[in-house]
Amino acid sequence: MVEQKIVFDSGNELAAYAAKQINYHVMGYYPITPSTKIAEHLDLLKAEGEHEVVMIPGDGEHGAAGICYGATAGGGRVFNATSANGLLYALEQLPVQSGTRLPMVLNVVCRTVSGPLSIKGDHSDIMYTLNAGWVILFAKDPQRVYDMNICALKIAEKVKLPVIVAFDGFFTSHQKRRASVFAKDEDIQNFIGKYEADYHLLDPNKPITMGSYMNEPDLINNKFQLHEAMNEARGVIKDVFKEYGELSGRSYTVVEGYKMEDAEAALFIIGSSFDTAISAVDKLREEGKKVGVFAVNALRPWYKEDIHEMVKGTKAIVVADRQDSYGGNGGNLSMELKATLQDYKSDIDVSTLIYGLSGKDFYIEDAIEMLNKAYDMAKTKEINNRFDYYGHYKGEEGYNPPQLFDPITKEESSPGITTITKNEETGNYDVKGGIPKQATKMPKRWAPGSGACPGCGIPVNVNLLLKGIEGNVVLLFQTGCGMVVTTPYPKTAFRVSYIHNLFQNGGATLSGLVEMFHEKQRRGEIPEGDDFTFVMISGDGGLDIGMGPALGSALRNHKMIIMEYDNGGYMNTGYQLSYSSPRGAKTSTSHVGPAQDGKPNYNKDTPMLFAATGIPYVATVAEFLPTDFIKKAAKAQKYANEHGLAFIKALSACPLNWGDEPRYERSVIEAGVNSCYHPLYEIENGITTVTYDPEAKNKKIPMTDFFKMMGRTKHLVKPEYEGVMNGIQEEVDRRWERLKARNDSPLL
Repeated sequence: MVEQKIVFDSGNELAAYAAKQINYHVMGYYPITPSTKIAEHLDLLKAEGEHEVVMIPGDGEHGAAGICYGATAGGGRVFNATSANGLLYALEQLPVQSGTRLPMVLNVVCRTVSGPLSIKGDHSDIMYTLNAGWVILFAKDPQRVYDMNICALKIAEKVKLPVIVAFDGFFTSHQKRRASVFAKDEDIQNFIGKYEADYHLLDPNKPITMGSYMNEPDLINNKFQLHEAMNEARGVIKDVFKEYGELSGRSYTVVEGYKMEDAEAALFIIGSSFDTAISAVDKLREEGKKVGVFAVNALRPWYKEDIHEMVKGTKAIVVADRQDSYGGNGGNLSMELKATLQDYKSDIDVSTLIYGLSGKDFYIEDAIEMLNKAYDMAKTKEINNRFDYYGHYKGEEGYNPPQLFDPITKEESSPGITTITKNEETGNYDVKGGIPKQATKMPKRWAPGSGACPGCGIPVNVNLLLKGIEGNVVLLFQTGCGMVVTTPYPKTAFRVSYIHNLFQNGGATLSGLVEMFHEKQRRGEIPEGDDFTFVMISGDGGLDIGMGPALGSALRNHKMIIMEYDNGGYMNTGYQLSYSSPRGAKTSTSHVGPAQDGKPNYNKDTPMLFAATGIPYVATVAEFLPTDFIKKAAKAQKYANEHGLAFIKALSACPLNWGDEPRYERSVIEAGVNSCYHPLYEIENGITTVTYDPEAKNKKIPMTDFFKMMGRTKHLVKPEYEGVMNGIQEEVDRRWERLKARNDSPLL
C-alpha cells in the first residue's frame, strides 16, 4: 500500500480529483445536471495549476463526444462526464468510439431521461448504453467513484475499449463522504502506467485511415473482435481490481453480496440503494429470515457465472429495477438476470419491482417490504405479481385538470399599441407607438409571479416582447431557467398555448408546429381568422447547443420569431461558461486563479450569425429602452406573420450569477449598451440601422465601467488583467466600428 489521505468530497468531486491525478490530455464536456460538478471542479483545480488537462467545452453533448473521439484518435488520454438526455444526445458517438477500439473514460451520473423533464436520479439513462460496446462499471458510493475512475483507465487501455463509470445522480454524485485518496499523483500514474497507443493519427511515419466504410462480410469480423475484447475484459477487470486492492487496501469484486451464503431469498439492487438494503437484511435476519442482497459492480461485461454462483442457493429473488424497459415486463437488470438463470436451467423464482424513478427516495422500510416479498415467494412458491411498479399511486378517476386562467381573446390581445406602415421608399416598415403607458393595455400572456430569482431579466424581457405582439400567441421555451420556473407540474404560468422541448431541438420543434398550422389552415381544418404568432424563447446556452436547429429554422425561413434572452451562461445548471459569456468572465467552468483568467474567448455574436442566413429581420433590444423594445417586437411580428423568421436578442440580467444587485439591474443593462458590448440595431431586409448610438448621445463608456458593476467580471479591472481587458476593449470597439460601417453602407 502507498500513502493515502482522507478527504470529505462528493462523488462528482472525487471523479474530478481522480482525473486531475491521472492528468488526462483532454476533457471534452458539456454541462448537464447532475454531472456538471465534475467539469466545474476539474476546472477549479486547473485554475490553481494542479493539472494540465485541456478542457474543451462542446457545443452540446454530441459535440463533446466528438471532441473526445477526435482526441483519442490522437493517441492521448481522454475524459468526459454526462447524464440523462445529454448521454442520449451523445449516444450515436458511443459505438463509433468502441467500434474503432479507442480507450477513454466517461462518467455517467445517472438521471431520469425526459420527457417529462426531470433532473433527479434513476437508471433510465445508463441502460441505453448496454449495447454500445463500452465496459460499464457501477459505483455505489463516492469512494468507489474515485477508485473505479482510476481502475477504468487501466482497464480501457489494456483491452482497447472505452469505459463508463456510472453512479447515482444526487445520491452518490452530490453527497459528501469521507474517502481515501492517494497522497501523491505519481502513485496513480505509476499504477496506470505509460500509454503508448498502437495506432493513432499523429504519426507522420505511419499514416493510417481510421473509420473506414465497411460492409459485409468484414463488419461481422469487426463486431466479433469487439465481442472478444469484451470477453477479455472479464478477466482484466478482475485482475485490475485485485491489483488496485493491493495498492490501496480496497478490493472490489465484479459481483458483490451481503449474507448471500445461506440466503433463501434475495434482493438484486445496484447503486446507492445497496447500502440501504444491507440495513434491511440485518433487520430481517434478527427476525430469523434468511435473506440477502447482491449487486453487480460491472454491467458490461455481464458476469453470468459469478452471478449464478452468488444466487444458486436461493429460492426467490426480487429485482429492484430503477428503470423500465417499457413493454418488456422488467427493467434491464431483470432481463439480464432471467436470461442468466435460464442458461443454468435454474428454478429460482424472479419478480420485478420498478422503483425509485426520478430520484424517489428509497428507505429501509422499502427494502424490507421488497425482501419480505422475496421471502414469501421462497416459502410459498406463490407469486402474486411477477412485475409491478413500487410506490406508484392511483390517480383520481374522472379528474379534469382545472383551467388556471381564462383564455385571452384575440380582441383583448389586440389593443393597437403600435401602428405599422410600409415605407414606400425603402420597402421596410415604420412603427409608431409602443410607449410603456400604452403597453399597459396589453394583457399578460405570462401571468404575474414566477419562481425566478429576484432581478431575473427573463420575465422582464419576455413580457416586453409580448407587449409588442398582438393577437394569438403560441410560445415554445427551450429548457432553461425560463422554462423551469414557469411550468412546475401541475401548474403553469402561461395564459396562452405553450410547449417545451430540449435545448438542442427548440427551433426544429417550433418549425414543425408552424408548418402544421399553415397546412391545416390550407386544408380548411383551421379557420382563416385563427391566426397565431409563433415565438421561441431561448437562453441559458440554448443558442449554443441549439444553434444548429435554430439556424436550420432560419435557413428554411419559417414564419416565426426566435427571441434570445442572453444572460451570458448556462444559468439553469449553475453558471457554466457559454459561448455568449464575456471574455474573462468568472464562471463555474472558467475559474480565475494563478493559472487561469476566466473565459478564454470572446462572446458569440448571435444576431450576426442569424443575419448571415438572410432572414428578413434581426434586432437587438434592451429593457432600459422599453419603447424601442416594443416597436421592434411589433416589427418582428409583422415580418414573422408575412415574410419569414425574425430574430431578436435581449441582454438579460442574472443577478445571482452576474454578482450584482438586483435593484440596479436596469442600470447594468444600460451600461452594457452604452459600452457597446450589446449595441442596439436592426437588420431589415439586409440593411443595418443603428437604433441607439451612445457616442452621438455622449454616453459611451469604457468596458471597465460595465465590467466593474458585476462580480463575474470585476476582477478584470485589476492591473494584473490589463492585457486581457485591453483585448476585450479592442474587440468590442472593432465590432462597434464594423456595425457603424454597416449602418453607413446602403448595401449592408
